[in-house]
Amino acid sequence: MLVLNRSDLSRQSLTTLPNVLTYFRITTIPVIVALMAASTSSLAQNLAFALYCVASLTDYLDGHLARRSNTVTSIGKLLDPLADKLLTTAVLIMLIPKIHYVFPWLVFLIVGREITITGLRSIAAAHGLIIDASRMGKNKMVSQTMGLLLLLPALPKLHWFLMPMGVFFLWVSLFLGYLSAWHYFLSFCKEARRQGQPGT
Repeated sequence: MLVLNRSDLSRQSLTTLPNVLTYFRITTIPVIVALMAASTSSLAQNLAFALYCVASLTDYLDGHLARRSNTVTSIGKLLDPLADKLLTTAVLIMLIPKIHYVFPWLVFLIVGREITITGLRSIAAAHGLIIDASRMGKNKMVSQTMGLLLLLPALPKLHWFLMPMGVFFLWVSLFLGYLSAWHYFLSFCKEARRQGQPGT
């Protein structure tokens, strides 16, 4: 965990290129939702898929650029996973009426985990702490992204392959997601106990 201080909220910190890419990813969400709402249009669905690909690419680029340019910020570590969760949640919910095997209860389990971890991060941030994404959490995000990339495109001739593989990756992400959630919870409890000890 990292301490969030005033310098992390400065204009220079907020407007780094990696953070701007994160802001862009957030702004794509309502556009993707609007395109997916046009359920009778294969063109709109494929445009949503293309925009999701661009948004997913920014997820890779912002972290890569932040590390390469030494502009990793605490606000970026807070907003980046939040942007991922918002994007994933929006697409999953919009897929429920479109794909039979994207069960509402499966989406609930995935989204419920994301809301819980976001709440945990909010509690930590209120105490000046930032919970870093774990390796398992990042693998969970990769699995979710792969699943959605397979489920989103409107390609009827390839549905026999894309649908089961997409759902498989969603199940993998669910498993990894709850394992990483347990890791985040333990990390938060450990840090909370450490800060509560005298002399820390």
